[in-house]
Parts: sequence; structure tokens; C-alpha cells
Amino acid sequence: MKVNIYYGGRGLLDDPTLYVLNKMEEVLKELRVEVERINIYEHKNEIAVLPQTMKEADGIILATTIEWLGIGGYMQQFLDACWLYGDKEKITETYMQPIVMSTTYGEREGEVTLANAWEILGGLPCPGLCGYVDDLLAFEMNEEYTLIIEKKAENLYRTISQKVKSLPTSNQAVKQRVLRTQQMELTPQESEQLSKYVSDDSYVKKQKEDIEELASLFKDKMDKKNEEKGREYIEDFQSHFVEQNDFHARYLFMIEGKDKPLFVEVKDENLEIHYGQEDNIDVYAKLSPDVLEGVISGRMTFQRAFMTGEMTAKGNFKILRTLDAAFNFA
Repeated sequence: MKVNIYYGGRGLLDDPTLYVLNKMEEVLKELRVEVERINIYEHKNEIAVLPQTMKEADGIILATTIEWLGIGGYMQQFLDACWLYGDKEKITETYMQPIVMSTTYGEREGEVTLANAWEILGGLPCPGLCGYVDDLLAFEMNEEYTLIIEKKAENLYRTISQKVKSLPTSNQAVKQRVLRTQQMELTPQESEQLSKYVSDDSYVKKQKEDIEELASLFKDKMDKKNEEKGREYIEDFQSHFVEQNDFHARYLFMIEGKDKPLFVEVKDENLEIHYGQEDNIDVYAKLSPDVLEGVISGRMTFQRAFMTGEMTAKGNFKILRTLDAAFNFA
């Protein structure tokens, strides 16, 4: 006998569902049951093919933790994959036991959700286990709780080995009558191939790479165009630079309409100027192209533009005043 455990939680250390599953695994292995646990969060990119892992299983456990609302996204995606790509013939003869632990509210609703979903899929649900855990340590130390968990594992073993039958349910009627036209009629082989195709995102990755390449090419062209458009500012600063002694300052000009700021660094007789973001700036200045062109043409100075409010600035104002000395546009 083989039982697969599908865990739909996030794998947190204080997840009470993990403690319950460990106890149930111990009991099942003592009964010589082959147990395989599949953590859905570890296969989040290939959930579509997980239903195919039920082929050799006589029964499964669907286990999840309610942390705030409902059974969680991983388990819901797994159930969706069972509906879309699962082998329905195999599901109809597979027993399922729901295990839902909660750290908030809704464990009973979660258990019912899993049971209803499995019945609609055509599977055979077993009596499940649900509970609310406020203090994990107290829960683990409670021998009565441990005994309940062990009994549930024994019941699952007994149900599968004896192939216990159950009465028909309305959920099965829903599947046969209401939902039958919404599902693709596929053979198990076609379902498996389709699930593999869906989980193989190589084509999507290739499309993303192409888009990123085009976006990068477009961005490079735009950056080049912007730099060429603002190159006259760089040349004007370079041609009007006046060497300074024992002076070092870093300026960043945010020019309206420019994607990148203009960085200017004066260090004694050296000047570095380019478009791009830099750190450790002494003075941040924000101005329009018209104001900057007015300074470059000599119609006004940086100090006057600042005093009249046409240029805003923050940082070291003493260093700000040296701009007109370092760059003589008069």
C-alpha cells in the first residue's frame, strides 16, 4: 500500500500541520505503508504535473494550514490541476483524507472544502482531521491529541485496505450532470501530456527574453538619444571650467525633462561630468532647461537663479556659491 501526502502550507517551522503529518507518517510506516510526502510549495512552478504523481498511490492525504482565510493558494492550484489535467479514472478509485489545521479561524470549513472538491473530482473521501492550535508546544505535549492523530492514521489505513464503500453524494451528481460540459474529455495520456506542456515554461521564458532584449535595445537607444540631446550642456561646462585649488565638490543637476540627472564633480584642476545617478552629493539642484541655458549664455548666474527661485537647491550652500567661480559663463 502506498499513500501520498500533499502538503499545501508554506513549510514554516511552527506550522501545526507539519507536526500532525509527522505523527501520521510514523503510524503509517509502522503499518508497513509506503509514504511519500510532496510539499507543493517546493514545486510551485510545476503544480500542473503533480496530479500525475498519484498513479501508484492507493490513497492520498491533502494537508494544509489556514493562516488567515481558506485553504491557501498552493492547495487550490493543486486541486485546479487535478480538475484540468488529472487522471479521472485513477481519481475515482483513490481515497483522500483531508487534514486542516488552523492558527486563526476556519479549519472546519477548510476540511469540508477539501472533501467537497475531492468528491466533485470523483474521488473517495475519508473522514478527515481538523483542529485549531493556539500554542504549538502545548498541542505537541498533549497525549490525548496525539492519540487522536494516530487513530486517524489507523482509520485511513483501514479504509484503504478494506476498500470501504460510501453512499452516493450530491457532489458526485454535480460532477456528472452540471459540470460535465465544462471539462475537456481527455485520455489519461493526453492529460499527462497537456499538464507537462502547461508546466513547461521554456516558450514563455523565450518570449520574456525577447521582450527584455527589445526593451533593453529601446532603452539604450533612448539613453543615447537623451545623452546626445544634452551633450551641449556637457561641452559648455567643460569649455567654461575654471581650475580650483584645494577644492572638491560633487553636484547633481536634476533638469526637467531629462531621464537622468547631470553629475558634475570638481576636484582641483580636474572635472568629471556625465549623465547618471551618483551618491555622496554635496549639492542637489533642480532647474528647467531654459534656466540652465540662461546661465550658460551668461544672462544670469547660478546664485541669481537660486535667489530668485528659478533654481531650487539643497545641500551645502557654501559649495553652491562656488559654482559661478568654477564655471565662468559671463
